[in-house]
Amino acid sequence: MDSVHHYGMTNRFDLKGDVAVVIGGTGSLGGAIAQGLAEAGSQVIILGRNSQNGEAKALSIRENGGKADYVKADAMSAESLKAAHATIRKQFGPPVILVNAAGGNDPKTTLTGDFTFDQIPLEAWRGNFDLNLVGGVFLPCQEFCPAMVESGKGSVINIASVSAHIPLSRVVAYSAAKAAVLSLSQFLAREWAGSGVRVNTITPGFFPAEQNRKILFNEDGTPTERAGSIMGHTPMGRFGNAEELIGAAVFLASHAASSFVTGTDIRVDGGFLSQTI
Repeated sequence: MDSVHHYGMTNRFDLKGDVAVVIGGTGSLGGAIAQGLAEAGSQVIILGRNSQNGEAKALSIRENGGKADYVKADAMSAESLKAAHATIRKQFGPPVILVNAAGGNDPKTTLTGDFTFDQIPLEAWRGNFDLNLVGGVFLPCQEFCPAMVESGKGSVINIASVSAHIPLSRVVAYSAAKAAVLSLSQFLAREWAGSGVRVNTITPGFFPAEQNRKILFNEDGTPTERAGSIMGHTPMGRFGNAEELIGAAVFLASHAASSFVTGTDIRVDGGFLSQTI
């Protein structure tokens, strides 16, 4: 009854007035989340290095009735993030939502029949951790979260992977880096639990995007052998649509909807991690 009295009958998923920073918002999954947060009422800031893609995504969101802008920044640079943060605070106000959706797999670490673990270049291994962990979570959280802690309000949403839970074949470096994302997210959730800042992760299943399309589909559009293996492991028997991540993201972003949720991972995977044989 206390929570009902506190929040009244307002829409628990209304993010109106909240400033949301989405790093990786030009990608398929991050872009869908950015659109969803804007639809829920937040002022979305797309953060990234590619100005053309960032401006295009912000424009797309505005054309669909949302509030969105682009701020150029390199998530691998603490100085660049600091400058972007100052710009955002000056133009839009303090961010209370941070979505870390940047990441990917370096093809130089993808194992094949004739390319084994001992042949992975150290630079490529480190590159996976830099992209997915350092620039993907560590540096953005160092920059944006202290101000949230000081204000007493914030929601951090980090994007994990099914391979963080059960290492997938061939993508060992990516799996290890995403497992580290889960671990760091839980650490930060515990660290900031008393400050009003919540840290959670979303684990997407398999969502066809530009970076994995060649792995999932042949040139003629038919599924690859790996895609067939994925389908055989997915109880719902299909790939996900990027828009299907929006509900989980808006839930975690909203303090009214998820005020007692931190250190949690929400799987949006069609049951992939629930099926063994």
